[in-house]
Amino acid sequence: MASPKHAAIALGNDKSRPLIGITTSDHKSLLAWWCDWISVWRAGGRPVRISPARPLRQAVDGLIIGGGDDIGAQRYGGEVQLNVRVDPARDELELDLLADYLPTRVPILGICRGAQMINIHCGGSLIEDIQTTYSHIKNRRTVLPRKRIEIEPFSQLADILNRRYCHVNSLHHQAVDRPGDGLKVVAQDRDDLVQAIESESHPFLIGVQWHPEFLLFSRSQQRLIRALVEAARHREAESGEATASEVKISDVEASEATVSEVKASADPP
Repeated sequence: MASPKHAAIALGNDKSRPLIGITTSDHKSLLAWWCDWISVWRAGGRPVRISPARPLRQAVDGLIIGGGDDIGAQRYGGEVQLNVRVDPARDELELDLLADYLPTRVPILGICRGAQMINIHCGGSLIEDIQTTYSHIKNRRTVLPRKRIEIEPFSQLADILNRRYCHVNSLHHQAVDRPGDGLKVVAQDRDDLVQAIESESHPFLIGVQWHPEFLLFSRSQQRLIRALVEAARHREAESGEATASEVKISDVEASEATVSEVKASADPP
C-alpha cells in the first residue's frame, strides 16, 4: 500500500490535469504551500511550485503569482524601506514569467503580492504603505474573511464569484494605486482601496489583494481557483485561447472536489 506521501506525489503527477505553476518564496511556510496545493488540486489542476531555487523547468497551462514579501521599491519607483523584507530574486523571476507568459495568453491569477506584481509589470503604481499614506485608514490584518468588498458588475471577477459583495481576508500593507496599461479596477473595499484588478483584453488575467487559497471552505473564493484551472483546461484542450465567456459557472462547479478526497495526502509534492 502506498504511503500518504507517495499517494500525494502520484496525485500531483496526474497528467490528465492542467499544470498550474505557483510562484512562492524559498522560505514560504509549509502551511501556506499546503493551502496553495490543496486549492489547485481540488479545482482539478496539477500544482507545481516555482521559486528562485526551484525555477520552472516545463511549460505550464496556468500560472498563479502568489503572495509573499514586499516587491522591491526600485521596481516601481518607490522609496526603499529598511524595515520590510524583500526578495529581489523572486521579483526578477516573476517579472520574467509575466514577460514570457502574458503574450501567450495563458490564464494568470495574481494573489496579494501577485496582483501588485501584475500591476507593476503593466506599468502601474503601488501605495507603498497604506498606514503611512492614509493614516485614517485602519487596515486590520486578519486571515479571516472580515473585510467587505464591492465588485464591479459585469466584470469577469463578478461573473466568477457570482456576487457583487463578499467578505475577504486581509494580510497586506501595500495596495495597487494606479492600474497599469490594459488593466481596470474591479473591486474596492469601504476605504476605496483597490482589492482586485483584471485585464481589459486578456482572456484570464485577474489580480486579487486577498488570499483565496486560505479560505478553503469558502465556496465563492474557491470558485476563483477553479475558474483559473478551467480556463487552463479549455486552453489546453483546444490548443488555443480560452475566452472569459468560455469559463462558465457550470464548468467551475463541475470541477469541484471535496476536502475528504485529499485527506490521504500527508505532504504535497
